Amino acid sequence: MRIIAGQWRRRPVVAPQGDATRPTADRTRETLFSMLASRLGTFEDLAVADLFAGSGVLGLEALSRGAATCLFVEQDAAALRALRKNIANLRAAAQCDVRAASAMGLGRAPAPLDLVLLDPPYDTGAGAVALDKLNRLGWISDSTWISIETSRKEDISVKSFEAETVRDVGKARITLLRRA
Repeated sequence: MRIIAGQWRRRPVVAPQGDATRPTADRTRETLFSMLASRLGTFEDLAVADLFAGSGVLGLEALSRGAATCLFVEQDAAALRALRKNIANLRAAAQCDVRAASAMGLGRAPAPLDLVLLDPPYDTGAGAVALDKLNRLGWISDSTWISIETSRKEDISVKSFEAETVRDVGKARITLLRRA
């Protein structure tokens, strides 16, 4: 796996050992960031969260493209080791807040985020549950963009949110959402 674009373009990132984490494929990531770039224009100075972060490749991709900060939330020990190694290898610690926790366990937000990237385990519904909770706790504003990666057969429906676009890429489905 490698960072696709930005200041860390072509820099390698490591995936966690074992089968507990499913890293986002390069092609899926490329599609996602192309979709986001056409809507955001730029990633400059964005506050981003990478929830169910795994190796952190989604959040690191956003930072590479100019995001100011990224909150990484992951609870699997092997994934956290890979995430921390990737952050260290890219010398990105100053921009990163890593929390060894469940995405469901975040408390009230200090301020809303600009971009939320969710890559929960497939076919669990965890992304929709997390998004609903984040919305109630102030992490989401009317201007926040949300991306949820699921399996192709999983549809996302969260009260107060509309799917702006849905795209299938390989085994994955990317859903971009905004508040309704």
